[in-house]
Amino acid sequence: MLIYNTQTHRKEELKPIEDGKIRMYVCGPTVYDQIHIGNARTFLSFDVIRRYLQYKGYEVTFAQNLTDVDDKIINRANEEGRSAAEVAEEFSAAFIEQMHRFGIKDPDIRPRATHEIEAMQQMIQILIEKDHAYVAANGDVYFSVRSDAHYGVLSGRNLDQLRAGERVEVNEDKRDPFDFALWKAAKPGEPSWPSPWGDGRPGWHTECCAMIHRYLGTPIDIHGGGQDLVFPHHENETAQAMCAWDKALANVWMHTGMLRINGEKMSKSLGNFLTLKDVLDKYPADAVRLLMLQTHYRSALDFQTNQLESSVGTLERLKTCVKNLRWAAANAPQDGELNDADREFGKAVDAAREEFVAQMDDDFNTSGALAAVFTLVTAANKYLAEAGDDISTPVSLRGADTLTELADVLGIDLAAAEDELPHELVDLAAQYAGYQGDSAADAAEQLLAARQAARKAKDWGTADAIRDGITGLGLVLEDTAAGARLRRAN
Repeated sequence: MLIYNTQTHRKEELKPIEDGKIRMYVCGPTVYDQIHIGNARTFLSFDVIRRYLQYKGYEVTFAQNLTDVDDKIINRANEEGRSAAEVAEEFSAAFIEQMHRFGIKDPDIRPRATHEIEAMQQMIQILIEKDHAYVAANGDVYFSVRSDAHYGVLSGRNLDQLRAGERVEVNEDKRDPFDFALWKAAKPGEPSWPSPWGDGRPGWHTECCAMIHRYLGTPIDIHGGGQDLVFPHHENETAQAMCAWDKALANVWMHTGMLRINGEKMSKSLGNFLTLKDVLDKYPADAVRLLMLQTHYRSALDFQTNQLESSVGTLERLKTCVKNLRWAAANAPQDGELNDADREFGKAVDAAREEFVAQMDDDFNTSGALAAVFTLVTAANKYLAEAGDDISTPVSLRGADTLTELADVLGIDLAAAEDELPHELVDLAAQYAGYQGDSAADAAEQLLAARQAARKAKDWGTADAIRDGITGLGLVLEDTAAGARLRRAN
C-alpha cells in the first residue's frame, strides 16, 4: 500500500511501526460554530482512510481532538454574553451530531484541550528546561523556533526567506518574530488555569502535540489534517515533539486538498459559505459522500452544488442495482449449472474487487475505486437484462454482496430498507383476490398473483383494474424477468 507523505513529497510504502497496527491522529475542529463543508471534506477523507485500513486487516487506533479553548470561542462568548465553556459545549455537541449524520465513525480517543492542561504544561516545562522555550516578561511562554535546527522539515519553509510579520504576528515580547506561544498569560474575562509561569491558557499549536504523546506515544504512524495546516500548525507540532522527546511526531503526514464552491473560494462575504448542516438538511449524507469521494483526497475539490441532485440519482442507481440483484436471486427459477452470462458476470465481480483494492492501495484513490464500483453496476444491469429467467442465485447474490461491501468501505450504505407497503392493499386484495388476512405484504403477493392469472386468461379488465388500484396507492408495479414486484414511487 502506497501513501503520499507530505514531508517527503512522494508516495511511500506503508510500514507500520507495530506489525498489524496503525496509530492515527487527525486534527479536530475549533468548536465555536457549525463546521463548514471544507472541514467536512477533510474529516470524510480520513474516515474513509481509516475504514480502508481496517478493511485491509489493520487494528487502527484513531484519535481526534476538540479544541475547546481558543480566541474564536472567547470572542463569540463575549459577543453573546455567555461563557466560553458554554459556547464550546454547544458546538462540540453540534460537531459530533453532524459527524454522526454524515456517517463519520467516532474516534477511539477524543481528547478535549481543556481536559489536557497538565499534559501540555509537562511538555512546555521540558521545552523550557532544554532551552527550546522561554518565559517572556508578559507571562507568555514562547517556543524558540531558531533553537530547532530542523524547523521547516515538513513544510520546506526557510525562515530567513520569510519576511517577519507576513505570516506571523509581530510581538515585542518575543525574541524572534517567528516564535510562537505555548502558553498565553491570563487576560481579564478569559478562561485560565494555574501554571508555574502564572495563570493562563495553552496556545493552539501546543495541544495536539501533547495529546498525541499522551494517548498514542511518539512517533505515530499517520498524522492528518487539511492542507492549510501544514504551515505553521503542523510544522510547529513536529518541532515541539523533536525538541521535547527527540522523536518525530509522525512517520507519515497526510493532508487533504482545499475546497471551493462552484469554482470560487468559499467565503461568507461571497454568500457561498456552506456548513455541513446546511447541506445535510437538504441532501442525503451518502449522496454528499459520493460526490466528494469522486475527487482524490489530495486534489482540490470544486464542490458544485448543482451536482448534488445528480449525486442523489447516482446513489439511487447504486441502491436499485443491489435491490434488483437480490430480487432476481430470490425469485430465480433455477440454481443449476452456470451459463455464459453467469460466468461473465462472475468475472466482472472479481475484476471489480481487484480494481477497487488496487486503486485504494494507491494512496486511497477513491475516484478510481468508485469507477470500479460503477463498472460493476453496468455489468450487473447487463447481466440482469441478458440472463432473463436463467439468473443464477449464487452469482446474483455475490454481485449484490460485493457492491454492498465495497460501498461500505467508503461509508456508503447500499442496503436500502424495504419499502413499507400501505395497509390499503389488504382491501384491494380482498376485492380482487379474495384475500382474508391483514398483512400488506401478503396482500401484495395475492394481488400480483391475481393480476398474473387475469393476464393469462386474457381478462384485461381485471388485470388493468388491479394495476390501477395499485398505482392509485402511490406504488409502482414493475414487471421484471424474475417476476412482478411493488415499490414506493420516488
